[in-house]
Amino acid sequence: MRAGIALGSNLGNREAHLTRAVADLKSLHEGGAFLVSSFHETEPLDCRADAPLFLNAVVELETSFRPLDLLAKLQGLEVAAGRSRIHAFHAPRTLDLDLLYCDEMSLDHPDLKLPHPRITERIFVLAPLAEIRSDIMLPGWSMNCDQYLQNIVRMQAISILIK
Repeated sequence: MRAGIALGSNLGNREAHLTRAVADLKSLHEGGAFLVSSFHETEPLDCRADAPLFLNAVVELETSFRPLDLLAKLQGLEVAAGRSRIHAFHAPRTLDLDLLYCDEMSLDHPDLKLPHPRITERIFVLAPLAEIRSDIMLPGWSMNCDQYLQNIVRMQAISILIK
């Protein structure tokens, strides 16, 4: 199964946290393509006003882990990177790993929704995802990743003009 994972960090050595996470994710990879976007520095979204900038990326890997088992692995990597499992909503973090999609699977579980319900609203996910899979269309999407990214960029430009 191909799984997409968003990576983010806004505490400590952000680049080191993401580089280590990519290496750790490679250990979960089981053949086929292992795709890694470049790192993108982004403004915090829905965080406190003084929150540090994020560094974000997206990885796609092949794995035989079921989605909930993969989620547990990702949460273990977050804890190993110094993130507490008990934290304030949108608090700064050493590492944030979000499971974005698993093939064409749709899942509505209390602990995991696939595809991630806010991918198309987040430029910090769409921009790195478009680098590695610009043409991906996930269940429930009416456009591909690149088209969603262009819409967000256009909306942000309009918002800036209005201000």
